[in-house]
Amino acid sequence: MTPRRPETMLVMSAEAFADQFGPAEHERLRTLARLGDPVHTDELASPAVRRRLAEVEVLITSWGAPPLDADVLAAAPGLRAVLHAAGSVRGHVGDAVFERDILVTTAAAANAEPVAQFTLASVLWAFKKVPFLAADARVHRADWSYRSGRGALSGRDRTVVVVGYSRVGRRVVDLLVSLAAARVLVVDPVVDPSVITAAGAEPASLAEALPRADVLSLHAPSLPETRRLIGAEELAALPPGSVLINTARGALVDTAALTAACERDGLHAILDVTEPEPLPADSPLYDLPNVVITPHIAGSLDSETRLLTAAALTELERLGAGLPALDQVTRETRAAQA
Repeated sequence: MTPRRPETMLVMSAEAFADQFGPAEHERLRTLARLGDPVHTDELASPAVRRRLAEVEVLITSWGAPPLDADVLAAAPGLRAVLHAAGSVRGHVGDAVFERDILVTTAAAANAEPVAQFTLASVLWAFKKVPFLAADARVHRADWSYRSGRGALSGRDRTVVVVGYSRVGRRVVDLLVSLAAARVLVVDPVVDPSVITAAGAEPASLAEALPRADVLSLHAPSLPETRRLIGAEELAALPPGSVLINTARGALVDTAALTAACERDGLHAILDVTEPEPLPADSPLYDLPNVVITPHIAGSLDSETRLLTAAALTELERLGAGLPALDQVTRETRAAQA
């Protein structure tokens, strides 16, 4: 049976399109789909795009895709699938898509890998306070006695608390367990504790875990119920000299409370995400030697984004062959996406 080549259009920002589709990706796309004019768009309102919408069966989306609201869907009567070449679909896929029984997939699993690797590196460096001591060296120069001021500098017998057994959280746990790098406690009230235990980690409540954390790593989605999950009380429960790592969402942490804890209580922080993002130019966090801020780089960037494209094109290939999706998003799982 010859696989079908569905009518397909790419919907994403110009920057995402340039990053995610090189010659190899374009060639694979042409073998899997019928492409019209335009092949790519970052808007869904112009007459030319609306004419193409009337023909398409599949949209491949990524960062910068506009919402697929009722008006857009009315212009695309034959739309069967939205294959997202990035992580969360919350920004552009709403109830109207699911009401039409349109297949939605995500490349979140591919996007989780660089975040997990970044987090693992941060955890291992946090054990010995590497980024903070590197900053201290610029001040202390030839006097290495400063290293005693950052607390324990050991990679042995440490405890990492992972909050959120998400795709990234699971991968971080797998990496830490495979390296036997630390005791791993997982805080996630909606996951069966037996699943966490089977992965080699220990399930715990937030209150139980925080006082044991040498490193606290956040991987929960940004939802109303997780907003400022880590506030003044939670930060105060952490042991002296501990390190907070946030590669998830800035809204998980109360920024004012974090600032106070880092200023007064000796908390260390590695922040790839903040609230707001970026922080205001006058934020004290920029100037604290026990805080490292990076500009939201843990997720897929540059050539890494081609892995997300490959995941979406694999979903397209399976769709054309009549095979089930590998990573389908439902109305229920969409609600829990980061």
